[in-house]
Amino acid sequence: MTSSAKQLNIIQLCIADDIQAVNAVIEKSLYSHVSLVNQVAEYIINSGGKRLRPMLVLLSAGLFGKIKPEHHQLAAVVEFIHTATLLHDDVVDESAKRRGQNTANALFGNAASVLVGDFVYSRAFQMMVTVKNMRVMEVLSNATNIIAEGEVLQLLNVRNADITDEAYLQVIHYKTAKLFEAATRLGAIISNATPADEEALSKYGMHIGTAFQLIDDVLDLSGDALETGKNLGDDLSEGKPTLPLLYAMRHGTAAETEIIKRAINQGGLDDLAMVLSAVDRTGALQYVRQVATKEAELAYAAIAHFADSSFKQALIALADFAVKRSF
Repeated sequence: MTSSAKQLNIIQLCIADDIQAVNAVIEKSLYSHVSLVNQVAEYIINSGGKRLRPMLVLLSAGLFGKIKPEHHQLAAVVEFIHTATLLHDDVVDESAKRRGQNTANALFGNAASVLVGDFVYSRAFQMMVTVKNMRVMEVLSNATNIIAEGEVLQLLNVRNADITDEAYLQVIHYKTAKLFEAATRLGAIISNATPADEEALSKYGMHIGTAFQLIDDVLDLSGDALETGKNLGDDLSEGKPTLPLLYAMRHGTAAETEIIKRAINQGGLDDLAMVLSAVDRTGALQYVRQVATKEAELAYAAIAHFADSSFKQALIALADFAVKRSF
């Protein structure tokens, strides 16, 4: 087990029973009378995800006392929304591997993946209705809509090396950080937190989600495929302009900038070695890690006023994990 995996296991200790309860909700709620739906949904939901977003629902709830069955339900809802986005993402990106395994679309086909993604989305909305809380439905419906906008924005940015850092960060905030933000906000809502505490946890979630995606982009250009479950340069091969690449283009030589721009605009990995060399020489990965670290520090600051507890310490450790992880 890697040091990052051990760190994640330690973070989970204070909510171990609750994670089991969430897993039980997930297993029960995935069932469909249509066998193909069961096959695809069970494959993707059990394919080795970190369950970070459900953890955020539980840990944020723990700050206010008892973790309730409603929290387990909403933690499962958040995981379902995340799972649905993965099913659709892999079709859009034409991905063959995720977390070191074949993607659902590679095994079952694009049509099955898209349609089962729709099933998982709609099941999530069926589940959230049972909580009977209009604020919960407002948060999750808004988050789902913004995530969809983020997916479209990312699609528009593919093979476009001329986007700004601000445009790139907007995609992160919409596509990734929004569900983290919703997860921590939900834990507070069901615990009847004050508006100020709800907002504080929302900010924590947004910052940790941003840090998490920034490190994903670092690992795409430096990670060990056995740990990350992705091949080096997967995002580059799809023509996705990420922050390390944008930084390297700004600080590289004219030749390096041209190589990176061509690699993004054309997609593919023909120039991967030269791109990695430019990224290394310009210190792009160190820069992005610094940006991620600042996001983690903002996450710490957002929850600083909460009383010390095992849940608060776990949230602090999770922000640290988001920046220092190797997978």
